[in-house]
Amino acid sequence: MFVKRCASLALTVFLTMGFAGSVWSADTYVVDGAHAYVGFTISHLVINRVRGTFNDFTGTIVYDADDITKSSMSGTINVASIDTAHQKRDKDLRSDSFFDADKYPQITFETTRVEAGGDSPILHGVLTMHGVSKEVAIPFRITGIVEFAGKIRLGFEARLELNRQDYGLSYSRLMDTGGLVVGNDVSIELTGEAIKTTEN
Repeated sequence: MFVKRCASLALTVFLTMGFAGSVWSADTYVVDGAHAYVGFTISHLVINRVRGTFNDFTGTIVYDADDITKSSMSGTINVASIDTAHQKRDKDLRSDSFFDADKYPQITFETTRVEAGGDSPILHGVLTMHGVSKEVAIPFRITGIVEFAGKIRLGFEARLELNRQDYGLSYSRLMDTGGLVVGNDVSIELTGEAIKTTEN
């Protein structure tokens, strides 16, 4: 279950990490909505995958390079910003048949712990969507830290697989052949940049 303006997950996304150099220890970064992506894909009619994004989200990363297990991440997605490049479908997705954006306007993520894992640490935390909160594990990768135009930027990538039924998104219309019109398994991709806000 990403990117026109930075305002309200993801979901997130989003991360903390193992990147060498004590100069970066305990720094806070804010996700740059102009250079980040929160996207998803889901099966349609069994034969195809529909792709979409959330365009309105925020995220904060506290990154401890000396001990990544002390890092943390939080993020919020504005559900109404869902965008599958099809106006009618987006309206359906915002309705109570799916996300019920009026009743559950946000998707949130909050870190509970970070598991060290070399180049692929795992971010553990609570993902809340459609009024349901569940613990998830998100493998992630830091793609680099650079300084550009006077700002220090951290790059990140993460992917997550989840079952929408676990979050009460229970639309389950069947095809004549028995397959689901909309699949249960959702692939979520988080990529982007976050800008450092603290001084060394």
